[in-house]
Amino acid sequence: MTSLYIVEIEPLDTRYSAQWKEYIPKLIETYALDNNIDLDIFVVEGDLRDDPLPQGAFLNFNSTNIYKSSQLISIAELFQQGKVKQDDIFLFTDAWNPTVIQLKYISDLLKIPVRLHGLWHAGSWDKFDAIGQILGNKPWVRNAERSMYDCYDVNWFASSFHANLYAETFGLPPWDSKIQLTGWPMEYLVDVLKPYSLLTKRNQIVFPHRIAPEKQLEIFRDLAASMPHIDWVVSQDTRLTKDQYHAQLGQSQIVFSANLQETLGISTCLEAPLVNAIPLAPDRLSYQEIIIDDWRYPSAWTENWESYQANKVLLIQKINHLMEQAVNNPYKVQQLLQTQREKSYAFMCADNLLHGMLNHLKK
Repeated sequence: MTSLYIVEIEPLDTRYSAQWKEYIPKLIETYALDNNIDLDIFVVEGDLRDDPLPQGAFLNFNSTNIYKSSQLISIAELFQQGKVKQDDIFLFTDAWNPTVIQLKYISDLLKIPVRLHGLWHAGSWDKFDAIGQILGNKPWVRNAERSMYDCYDVNWFASSFHANLYAETFGLPPWDSKIQLTGWPMEYLVDVLKPYSLLTKRNQIVFPHRIAPEKQLEIFRDLAASMPHIDWVVSQDTRLTKDQYHAQLGQSQIVFSANLQETLGISTCLEAPLVNAIPLAPDRLSYQEIIIDDWRYPSAWTENWESYQANKVLLIQKINHLMEQAVNNPYKVQQLLQTQREKSYAFMCADNLLHGMLNHLKK
């Protein structure tokens, strides 16, 4: 029987990785049962520390390496104990994990070939990611990332924008054979967010992003000052539980973005339409392939502060129109929301990943 080892991303309560810890093994188990696949599933955990986060970061840069290093020890022990067999599968739910290089070393030198799959979230090729901001294009990090890429049999990306960004940075041909697209394994959001879709709407627009330069919070605050007849809420201004955050989204008419970088957009592209909030985003980045035409505004309107000032009146008109439409023509908005949900679902459904990993095992 084939074994699948899930080398999990750190399950942090502030990120969706906490939900992934429980959900992904169940998702794979269900798929295997439904498709008559004999599969043993194991989770490779790490030593999770509750260390303080650096200012503005979503993980501790030292603790994450303690976590990954302890995963390496567990993987090496699996080989040492003779548990890993030829053609077993390792799924790294965060592909940026140097452990994969050492796993490949063990596998190749012991002549126990295994199949490696990795889900890429971010890295130095994204200048707005922490690694990109702090390390930039230092040779050691770029070479390490390319080495990790080469270790994987399949490199999974959640959007064409992200896949193309990676390929362009590393000089790979467009749609290199080792690159595949899949929705992230987040189908659970449909059920989780359903209660919040029933909340009464307020005259409210929410800014769901973390506070970082590429999110352009200053544009949101300037719009708030210019449109006082609407309540403008910045989620990060208050420490919210997940329940409180989702309730905030569910009570809002619009979820607003002026991001300069986005490779998926969970809050805007996935969560907002599920709670019946309009995702309003620029016509750039991953938004181009996920958000429907009606709810994308021209990229030039928020490309920078000067461009925003030149187009501010147009953006205000767009927002006023959508707010009025939400109140006066809710049927039309619901039709558009259904279209958006159908489009968004492809980016929160991991069918491509499951097929790509497991279909060769079908009886």
